[in-house]
Amino acid sequence: MTASLEQLRRCHFAVDLGAARTRVYVKGAGLVVDQPSAAAVNTRTGALIAVGEFAEKMTGRTPHYIRVVRPVSGGTVVDIEMAQRMLRHLLGDKIRRQLRRKPFLRAAACTPHDADPLAQRAAIETLVGLGARRVELVDTLIAAAVGCGLPVERPEATMIMVCGAAATQVAVLSLGSIVTAERIPVGGEAVDHAIVQHLRHEHELMLPSQSVRPLQVALSGNGLTPQGPASTEIHGRDVATGLARSVQVDTAAVRDAIETPLTAVLDGIGRVLRECPPDLVADLADRGIMMVGGSALLPGFDQMLRQATGMPVHIAERPDICAAQGLGAMLEGKIEPLTLDPLGA
Repeated sequence: MTASLEQLRRCHFAVDLGAARTRVYVKGAGLVVDQPSAAAVNTRTGALIAVGEFAEKMTGRTPHYIRVVRPVSGGTVVDIEMAQRMLRHLLGDKIRRQLRRKPFLRAAACTPHDADPLAQRAAIETLVGLGARRVELVDTLIAAAVGCGLPVERPEATMIMVCGAAATQVAVLSLGSIVTAERIPVGGEAVDHAIVQHLRHEHELMLPSQSVRPLQVALSGNGLTPQGPASTEIHGRDVATGLARSVQVDTAAVRDAIETPLTAVLDGIGRVLRECPPDLVADLADRGIMMVGGSALLPGFDQMLRQATGMPVHIAERPDICAAQGLGAMLEGKIEPLTLDPLGA
């Protein structure tokens, strides 16, 4: 269910609710919110203590009566009330007052490819609770393709890969629509989890996956490529004694540990290409794959895809905010639809 460009031009703001970060684009003001999708709640009183960056820093460091919750999981709103409270605080009083002045407030929201009706309904309810009278839904794949400047409206194949925290979405687009697509339930969080499990089993070291980004430490330099550093030092907690400990980790072993989740992504790309018409696959041999999303910045991931597919692989200039930028371009009317006039008799 994707709204038309004419409907999107009437919208006043757009929200990209992701598993890792929430982004809000306001028409005429640009990207006003880019914060982690996290909220800290006092379980005794139900009061909201912090949202966004501050709540993210509190993960794993709070007393027992303060809980850090994530109202969005896998790109789907799982707690509508908490998502509304989080968005209200992220927007702030000034922007909310500006939006409330609109006589008929319209909003747009990104939804994952093939999102079920329940997930679509949850996204709509979340924005209706913020005062929106009408909510338009846009497929994340199309929004991201528009945001990174791909010519989606032309009769030529473009392949996009949205690397999110909870899932990876791959699609071939042509004439402004999705020709074939695949949603793989493997994202940046799965890669983090694979590294955490490897360190626990091989080195008996516990590393909290949410409060520490192990990828930035273990895969420094050239990361997934063999040209990267041979070993790196990791700090964590000893499984047996509970004391702080540092170990030297072989990065080659880390690369092997994360190959399993990344192989699932490569299988998904293969399935999309097999279902795609041959003419469009021929276009992709020259154009290649465009990577967007926060996990696209995983060091060496693009090189791994090049070797596996034999196709050119590009990373967008700002891969993390492409979907929000695409929604903004549609709101501002910067995208011209391809008009297919029926031929006269």
